[in-house]
Amino acid sequence: MTESIEAIVLGYTKFGENSVVVHTLSEEYGRRGFLVRVGKKAGMALLLPMNILEMDIVPNPKSTLWSARNLTARDPLNGIRNNLYKNTMSLFLSEVLLRTVKDGQMEDGLFPWCLRSILTLDGLETDFSNFHIRFLLEFADALGFRPTFEDIAPFAEKHLKQLKPFLGTGFSESMLIPLRGEERNALCEDILRYLEYHTESAIRVQSLAVLREVFS
Repeated sequence: MTESIEAIVLGYTKFGENSVVVHTLSEEYGRRGFLVRVGKKAGMALLLPMNILEMDIVPNPKSTLWSARNLTARDPLNGIRNNLYKNTMSLFLSEVLLRTVKDGQMEDGLFPWCLRSILTLDGLETDFSNFHIRFLLEFADALGFRPTFEDIAPFAEKHLKQLKPFLGTGFSESMLIPLRGEERNALCEDILRYLEYHTESAIRVQSLAVLREVFS
């Protein structure tokens, strides 16, 4: 029996000639990979990082790798896809989720928070250069460890002056905090180390280098 779900694309891995394993985040299954048959290259556009999909899940009683069919985009995310900076940011954010949330892991509230975050980024027309920093801090909160100044200070000793305003202000105000590109990059690295410590895992985010170049 099939089940229809909404899922966020975190990435995919090739599986044979005509299939990929799509790594997703959903309310029903948390972080989980599904086998998807792919044909024309145009169909791969559905699998861009952070895309929000509707899909039918087909259980396989003989395997833990279930199939997903009838993939459609729930939202076009034109605000992200038509903007180089946002698109690069979405690549970075999806890789952080992919490297941090373990396969099979269920975190209550993580999917709806992530969904809201994607739609917020998509809708922002200006003042979004700090979005990924705010995302990382809220991600820590969504995982269950609220970052306080005292808690995160050992990981950002050289950049506490730049980090402190993010911990004491709302979303809109945090988007207006003035920072240079290198300062944003340094804060990202500091917060990633903080996440590594609390999740007890190595978070090697390759797209951080791309983000650094775009925002330099």
